[in-house]
Amino acid sequence: MKQEEALNTLNDIRNLMEKSTKFLSLSGLSSIVVGLYACAGTLMAYHLLGTESLNYPTEDQPFLDINTPDKLISISLLALGVLAASLLTVFLLSYRKCRREGKAPFLTPATKRLLWNFFLPLATGGIFCFSLLLHGYYGLTSSIMLLFYGLSLVNASKYTYSNTRYLGFAEIALGLIDSFVVNYALLFWVCGFGIFHIIYGIFFYLKIEQHPTRTRN
Repeated sequence: MKQEEALNTLNDIRNLMEKSTKFLSLSGLSSIVVGLYACAGTLMAYHLLGTESLNYPTEDQPFLDINTPDKLISISLLALGVLAASLLTVFLLSYRKCRREGKAPFLTPATKRLLWNFFLPLATGGIFCFSLLLHGYYGLTSSIMLLFYGLSLVNASKYTYSNTRYLGFAEIALGLIDSFVVNYALLFWVCGFGIFHIIYGIFFYLKIEQHPTRTRN
């Protein structure tokens, strides 16, 4: 009996330490919604870009012509809009979850560490992509986005649910594959930012949110 009480006490201490060092208010629903935003954004981008043969008569893939700056501006604004909507959704749903579960302040030191470790690689990749676009190098922007986003997730996973790193590994792997493939940027984009997010959100909801007493790994 005493041994069982000691184990329960250790588990309580472990949970308290975890809550003080990790941000545990992420929502599986937010990941699903972000994935749906990405799918909708990709569909809009497909129609904005139109199709060009690229000298391959059997293929008809969306292509960003370097002589169409209006399209570049439209796609950039669309990507920024999807990003802003995604970040706002994650914030609102996480805040709601935090309030619903009665957790103490939303902006804790753990939250700040999570944000810093997530946005540092993400901002670096974003600025790098912007530089490439300014110089007319469009080919690798989708793979760079996936790579830096994956690095952001892996980097931030130390301060939230550690299984987030698996989504990051998947994004990195997809970004590397994308860097060797031509003319399928939108397909990789929707897979990485859309489908992967939806799958992870469903997994997170079923395995974590429905069983909150389970391990955070």
